[in-house]
Amino acid sequence: MTIPGLMQQTPLTIGSIFDRLRTINADGEIVSPERRQTYGEFTERVLKLCSALTEIGVQPGDRVGSFGFNHARHLELYYAVPLLGAVLHTINVRLFPEQLVYITNHAEDKIVFFDGECAERLAEIAPQLTSVERYVQMGEGPDGGLGPLDVHDDLIESSLPIGQLPDIDENAACGICYTSGTTGMPKGVLYSHRSQWLHAMSFCLADHVALTQYDRILPVVPLFHAVGWGVPYAAPFTGAEIVLHGSDNSPEAIGRVIDEERVTVAAAVPTIWKELLPLLDSGQVKAQQLERLVVGGAATPRSLIEAYDRHDIDLIQAWGMTETGPLVCLSKPRRHQRSLSADELLDIRAKTGTIFPGIDLRICGPDGEELPWDGKQAGEIEVRGPWVASDYYEDESSPEKFHDGWLRTGDMAVVEPDGYFKIVDRAKDLVKSGGEWISSVDLEGALLAHPDVRDAAVVGLPSKKWDERPVAVVVPMDGATPTLESLHEFLAPNFAKWWLPDEVVVVEEIPKTSVGKIDKKAIRANLAGMQLA
Repeated sequence: MTIPGLMQQTPLTIGSIFDRLRTINADGEIVSPERRQTYGEFTERVLKLCSALTEIGVQPGDRVGSFGFNHARHLELYYAVPLLGAVLHTINVRLFPEQLVYITNHAEDKIVFFDGECAERLAEIAPQLTSVERYVQMGEGPDGGLGPLDVHDDLIESSLPIGQLPDIDENAACGICYTSGTTGMPKGVLYSHRSQWLHAMSFCLADHVALTQYDRILPVVPLFHAVGWGVPYAAPFTGAEIVLHGSDNSPEAIGRVIDEERVTVAAAVPTIWKELLPLLDSGQVKAQQLERLVVGGAATPRSLIEAYDRHDIDLIQAWGMTETGPLVCLSKPRRHQRSLSADELLDIRAKTGTIFPGIDLRICGPDGEELPWDGKQAGEIEVRGPWVASDYYEDESSPEKFHDGWLRTGDMAVVEPDGYFKIVDRAKDLVKSGGEWISSVDLEGALLAHPDVRDAAVVGLPSKKWDERPVAVVVPMDGATPTLESLHEFLAPNFAKWWLPDEVVVVEEIPKTSVGKIDKKAIRANLAGMQLA
């Protein structure tokens, strides 16, 4: 009901972001491996794709899957599908085959768009995909024998721009993304037009990513993961130009794109920026235009922030989840912290940060009681807000994660009185030694600064005396052999003696999930049977 005298109730939809692309921001540029184009040219292709999708039977509410990497064709789906009232399902191509079958069938994808380099993986599971009626290939490469088969560019070239787009309710679904499935099958999170519009607007905030029309942003984070951290809608919302790098995440490829395309902002997990650092240090990558890096998916080591400061690049820790639509927090020092020393500010920046306006945060104890923001007590983070999920899509496990209108994140944090907080660990990854908690995250961040350590993880393993004790699993630098003694000597100045790992295990690689997070379940499985004194 409209009450006379109140503000207009204009729907907050992907369509309004798209309209801004067609007009105010039409001169912006999208750079992609297959083409370089303006936003105006991009929107013309999107309107033709809308016609083509309609012609092949896409109706409002239908699920359209995408099985590919970071390129402009994929970005076209981010607009064409929701503009028709359909739902884009960005499929994580790195999931296990049984997970891919589950989420595609669970979402009831009607059509799947795929990259040629993904064709073989898709073809292997295609006989089990019960809802998929046809496949569309994006770009060149093998087709995997999939059929009936269309070609993305052919559909666009044979179509005229759609004449009239349907009116869309802002609360209608625009996309669905599944969690990475570290325990059980992945869970579906359904995004609304309104949630993505508001998330895109939050990107403009000075205390957020502060994206503007003068930026050129490179989302190294895959477009198939958590709405590409919101970049596909946030950049066009502000007029920032987008640089898409394809599927090559090697430091050489990322560095080359940053230099050649004058990237000012980029977003990725810490591993990407740690691997790029030697190329910056050697001068092989100049990054002269690069101002800030958004880092998420795992805790950012203080040493990494400090290393990028030496190159005058601001490395900013972000936090969010698939369920939080995706970003809800950024770590930027507050007004009252400006007088702190550079060293003290580094400690602040290594924390998780402040929750965004519009999002509420609380921490709760094991019995569900709300804990105070006293900078001392750790509790599980719970959040709520207009771009936070209220439920999983058709999943019986929802009551375990959602209650009283709040999302239980599974992350444990300490919150300062001013709301600045630090995640100390995942609830399931805290090491409980003799009744006291040890943060594996803090130890990992410190170990990554050790000169002999390339990568590190810390897990708790059974102890006869202390219930659990921490074990460091490390990947050595070339030619180095980290020892327990050398790690203890390095960690001792900053950690209590009882926090120090009881053992060190040297490995060639740390297991990672499909989205680049440390897979501690796999590490524990690899170390099964190991018991400490």
